[in-house]
Amino acid sequence: MKKSFRKAEIQGKLTIRKTTVKKLFFYALSCLAFTGFLISCAVLPPVVEDIPPVDIEAVPPVIPELPLRPIMPPVPEFIMGRGIVPAEDMAAFLLGANTGIDEDFVEELAVIYVEEAALEGINHDVAFAQMCLETGFLRFGNLVTPEMYNFAGLGATGLPGPDGLPVRGLYFPSPRIGVRAQIQHLKAYASETPLNQELVNPRYHLIRLGRSPAISGLAGTWAADPHYAEKINNILEQLYSFSFGTLAALPSP
Repeated sequence: MKKSFRKAEIQGKLTIRKTTVKKLFFYALSCLAFTGFLISCAVLPPVVEDIPPVDIEAVPPVIPELPLRPIMPPVPEFIMGRGIVPAEDMAAFLLGANTGIDEDFVEELAVIYVEEAALEGINHDVAFAQMCLETGFLRFGNLVTPEMYNFAGLGATGLPGPDGLPVRGLYFPSPRIGVRAQIQHLKAYASETPLNQELVNPRYHLIRLGRSPAISGLAGTWAADPHYAEKINNILEQLYSFSFGTLAALPSP
């Protein structure tokens, strides 16, 4: 009985040892396989794709898109508002229409129109176009002459005066005061709002305030000409076409 028990105990120990040896054997094989994999990764050269060279001259250059000038805006309907044509464009437009006038004077006059119109809320494009019409692009005429600084024919009715001669326009002491008088006259037609500047136009109180907010209302009121407003609009269209109408890329340097 004791021999049988001893034999079973020995066989059990042998079985345990065999199992342990097998586990150690397979563990060793796994370690060897993993070590071999690491060695192969370190030894093998990186895979490089065969990329053909690029012909730089054959690639078309990327041309950046140049900014475009804005599309020509519509002609304004009302006298009040904000002008959009820069002073330098207004001066260039006027100099192109009348090459016989002093360039410095025209450039200064354009700036005055922008400044004086802004102070009273008048669209300086409208006031400037009216001046071009009234003075014949600063060529003036018999009833209004350059030294009057009267840019809108103020007071020049052409009717016979006390001396039997046609009534000429009003005199103003400087270009700025002359422009201011025109702006105040336009505001009287366009709005009932009081003036922001000191009154320089002696005919301002002869107008019913706010009688004509639109440019179209100046025909037959400011001037007897039924086409007066149409002529102002035509000059505005020419001015806008000059300043904004060319839809083209800016020239390259």
